Amino acid sequence: MNQRIVFNRMEVAGSLGDLGTLLPIAIAMVLLNGLSPTGVFLGIGIYYILSGLYFGLTVPVQPMKVIGAYAIATAMAPEQILASCLLMGIFLLIVGLTGAIDLIAKNTPKAVIRGVQLSTGALLMSGGIKFMMGTSTFQIMENAVEPYLAFQTLGPLPISLVIGCIGAVITLLLLDSRRFPAGLVVVAGGVAMGLILGARLDIGFKDIGLNLPEWLPAGFPGKVDFTFALFALVLPQLPMTLGNAVLAYTDLSKEYFREQSAKVNNRRVCVSMALANFFSFFVGGMPMCHGAGGLAAHYRFGARTAGSNLIIGMVFALMAILLGSHIINVLNLLPMSILGVLLVFAGSQLALTVMDLNTRKEYFTATLILGITLASNLATGFIAGLVVARLLKWDKLSV
Repeated sequence: MNQRIVFNRMEVAGSLGDLGTLLPIAIAMVLLNGLSPTGVFLGIGIYYILSGLYFGLTVPVQPMKVIGAYAIATAMAPEQILASCLLMGIFLLIVGLTGAIDLIAKNTPKAVIRGVQLSTGALLMSGGIKFMMGTSTFQIMENAVEPYLAFQTLGPLPISLVIGCIGAVITLLLLDSRRFPAGLVVVAGGVAMGLILGARLDIGFKDIGLNLPEWLPAGFPGKVDFTFALFALVLPQLPMTLGNAVLAYTDLSKEYFREQSAKVNNRRVCVSMALANFFSFFVGGMPMCHGAGGLAAHYRFGARTAGSNLIIGMVFALMAILLGSHIINVLNLLPMSILGVLLVFAGSQLALTVMDLNTRKEYFTATLILGITLASNLATGFIAGLVVARLLKWDKLSV
């Protein structure tokens, strides 16, 4: 497909493919951390639209997961999260404009990139299964497998597992269907099931209006906020961002789109993320990035052009402007188990990229990164993988 922008049912379905990663963290950062709902979802929408138009193909938009996970777990103040937005933006802009990212890419073996993709895929699948079982952190905190549904069980089974299994079977049956795209059917069916099972849409005409984002809604962060954000959020996030959101993402984009992805290079991706985080800082949004997992999700469910970006971007931007804080009520119609189904299939798509490795040493490096990631985090796995891959170039070492 050579068109830059196409609008059809496959692009619509593909545009929904990464909701499983995006929505849980975005909603939690609004509800638990006090970020501006208008700023968060308007930022997501605008970033989808502008990045799709610039790069001319399907481009993922994701939350920065290390920052998001730690901020949610500790109920961090919005000032500290926004400070991390600004610091990440500055760092990415420097790395991109100076070309330092190209030096990092040159010294990152293919096996390490595949290891990052394998690990990210495994984490997505694990997270998706937890959503389906009702055991994710958010579901445990809410003491409910489907916090926004009136029913929590169906006989002896948690309702999330029932909905998730139905969604998974439908996805398997329709994954390659162009007439009934799996992503579109599963998400639409999930919303319908949410309404049937008691999720309430408490929005009236009086709640619809013009909701523009407030400039620096939490105020400008202080020195203490920046210091804390640097050591607690930014430094742990950086290796994961460079490994997954830059190197692994640009590699996967080349694999999927070949010559169409000519604009997608490490420098431009860094600058793209920097600009997005600057905007988020000023409107009270969340730290954002691209990501190999997001691209795998969009692609697996049918997205092939920037049309998917315009579709999902316009949905988020219009909902943010028209609904403001009420946007959360609409998004909660989608059961968490359906988000889990999307995560499982997106994760499997990404993890399978490891199949093009050739040697035992390459597979060892990739699987070692997976093991370290599961035991600690992806940033540690990425750094360890770089070291091990370099050591294994020595002929006297074997695996």
